[in-house]
Amino acid sequence: MRNYKEHLISVNATIKEALTLLQNLAVDAILFAVDHESRLVGSLTDGDVRRGLLKGLGLDDIVSEFIQTQPKFIRKGDYNMEEIIAMRENNFMVIPVINSVNEIINVLNFRLQKSYLPIDAVIMAGGLGSRLKPLTDNTPKPLLKIGEKAIIDHNVDRLRKFGVDDYWISVRYLGEQLEEHFQDGTSRNINVEYVWEDTPLGTIGAVGKIENFNHDYILVTNSDILTTLNYEDFFLDFIAQDADMAVITIPYQVNIPYAVMETDNNHVISFKEKPTYTYFSNGGIYLMKKSVLDKIPQGDHYNSTDLMEQVIADGGKLISFPIRDYWLDIGKHEDFNQAQVDIKNLKL
Repeated sequence: MRNYKEHLISVNATIKEALTLLQNLAVDAILFAVDHESRLVGSLTDGDVRRGLLKGLGLDDIVSEFIQTQPKFIRKGDYNMEEIIAMRENNFMVIPVINSVNEIINVLNFRLQKSYLPIDAVIMAGGLGSRLKPLTDNTPKPLLKIGEKAIIDHNVDRLRKFGVDDYWISVRYLGEQLEEHFQDGTSRNINVEYVWEDTPLGTIGAVGKIENFNHDYILVTNSDILTTLNYEDFFLDFIAQDADMAVITIPYQVNIPYAVMETDNNHVISFKEKPTYTYFSNGGIYLMKKSVLDKIPQGDHYNSTDLMEQVIADGGKLISFPIRDYWLDIGKHEDFNQAQVDIKNLKL
């Protein structure tokens, strides 16, 4: 994806300079004029330039004389999905994201992105990857390559397409390699922080160590999953059902090759001829309200199943979101080999 700063220009730059930048942006040709503190002042398109020139302005005049002073924008942490969907459906394709003091901190591009979800993502990447030895002897499993990219890069890039730009990565085994790989995320237009597990904390225990989330909704995912999940559909279903926690589930069908009989004291009540039963398994991707994280004990070994059981016990609403998209847990060598084949046809 394009570095968002390519869309920024000083209000004091000349319109000649702006034209060069607009030409470089090609199909994404819109600039956002900022003051000396990177605060949004206005927007500038080719049309704005033409209108200014027709009014008698020249190429050496400054950008502030050409701009639209009431541009569309998204304020981070203060928007809802209805606004995002409305902008997208009304063909507002390139939109600046500003913080509480109007500084531009990102630029959303609906030509390249699908949404802008108000969530923090936690990627659990501290496991040993023992079942994939010897591949994981010197490389953490999340950095093993599927096709041309590391497994965890497929995860992050998929989430980025849905506008997720705040990440936490839980690390332990060879975690320094993951820190080196992502650093602070600046080169990818995202924010990345790390949670170190001094001792193994289970499949979700490390999340309890995070105190400064940026959003009210938290997505937690295993780092070894390859999926084409539509994260916006997942989020909208979660909101529509007013859930406290949601889990991606994988449907598995079991075909019985015989008639199955229902009996009561050897009395046959009914039977089904060669039935098919569908069961749903945990897919390792969770969405929850931030308040649910208060249930995770500090510094203790704690699994996602423990959290789900606690939500139920406390009378909370835990929902299942059966996935209809591609999903693969890369746990064994057979899965790793299958992923190498599948990735050739996946549109992540």
